[in-house]
Amino acid sequence: MATNEQFDQVVEHCRSTFLKKTADYGTSWRVYRTISVADQIYIKAKRIRTIQEKKEQKIEDGIKSEFEGMLNYAIIGLIQLDIHDEDLEQLPVETVAAMYNEKVSMAKQLMLDKNHDYGEAWREMSQESFVDLILSKLLRIKQIVSNEGKTLISEGIDANFYDILNYAAFGLILMNEGQHNS
Repeated sequence: MATNEQFDQVVEHCRSTFLKKTADYGTSWRVYRTISVADQIYIKAKRIRTIQEKKEQKIEDGIKSEFEGMLNYAIIGLIQLDIHDEDLEQLPVETVAAMYNEKVSMAKQLMLDKNHDYGEAWREMSQESFVDLILSKLLRIKQIVSNEGKTLISEGIDANFYDILNYAAFGLILMNEGQHNS
C-alpha cells in the first residue's frame, strides 16, 4: 500500500475517534491555550518514551493510542491557532469536521512534498526517533510561546504542530506494518 493511502487510513481512524469524542464532549478543548495543547502532547510523548525505556506498561492504552492522541492534539493546536476569538463557544461537529479535514489536507500535502525531497527516509527511522523529534518540536513550541509568538528566522508554532501530526502518522503507519509492535 502506498504512503498516500496509509496516511489516509491512519488519519481516518484518528478522525473517527476525534469526531465521536466531539459529539460526546463538545468542543471542550476550546479552553486550551497553545501551551496547554503542547503539554497534552508532551504527556503522551513522555509516556511512550517511558514505555520504550522500561519495556513495560501498567495502563492498558498502548503506544498506538498515544500516537493517535498526539495526532489529534496537533490538529486541536492548529485549529486553535486559527480561532482568534476569545469566546469559548461550542462548535458544531460539522464545523469541527471541516476544520479537521482542512488541517489534515495541509499536513498531507506537506508530507507528500517532504517525501518527494527526502525519499521517505522516515521509513528507516525508529519509533524512538519519532518520539524524540516530537519532544523537540514541543520544546520549540514552548520557547516560541515564551517569546510571545515571535521568531527571528524560525518556523512558527503551526509548522511544529504540522510536523508533530506527520511524525505521529508515520509512527502509526509503521506500527500498522508491524515494524513497531506496541
